[in-house]
Amino acid sequence: MKGFQALLFENFGWKVLSLAAAVTLWWLVASEPELAGFATVRLEYKNLPDDLEISSEPVGSVTLELQGPSGVLRGVGDGGLQPAVVLDMSGVQPGERTFAISRGNVQLARGVRLVRSIPSEVHFAFDHRASHEVPVSARLTGAGKNGYVVAKCVVTPATMRLVGPAGRLARIHSLVTDPVDVSTVFGAREFRVNAFIDDPYVRFENSPQVTVSVTMRKE
Repeated sequence: MKGFQALLFENFGWKVLSLAAAVTLWWLVASEPELAGFATVRLEYKNLPDDLEISSEPVGSVTLELQGPSGVLRGVGDGGLQPAVVLDMSGVQPGERTFAISRGNVQLARGVRLVRSIPSEVHFAFDHRASHEVPVSARLTGAGKNGYVVAKCVVTPATMRLVGPAGRLARIHSLVTDPVDVSTVFGAREFRVNAFIDDPYVRFENSPQVTVSVTMRKE
């Protein structure tokens, strides 16, 4: 008993001061008026299977209606916990999937509550990741302007590997380069240009740059 009393009264003044500070802090927070407001936050996801790709237009952000003590709510995102919506995509399969936005996937500062999300759901389409080689052709402009025509045109590399959702990738059968102006070429010349993919969901496995070798001859 004496040991317990000694432990209880050790640094008794500091313990009383700490308790008073905690009670004061609680009282200040509890007495704050409640406010509600809106915050536009980014949409994040985790655990997307490695062999899948999002093939629909991504939702970049959502608007959250939040409620909480005025001091906490005003500090949301200002040095405190930035609200975020984090979707768990583990176990998704190819096809379409709708995710509800609720308290379970919204990260908020302590004391802040979710009233609603706008939109309340987000919809995604998923597809298998695929890759394949696609031929590249040069887009030449200005031929014949000075009496010279194209005698030979070689693109290196002749094919490029693309990666993306299988359904979208299957619709791409060829690529073209950025325009190459040959109006001032009177012999042979090389140009370094980029190939272009007409689908924002498909990407190059490596650099999109190619070499276009052009030989012009007198018409």
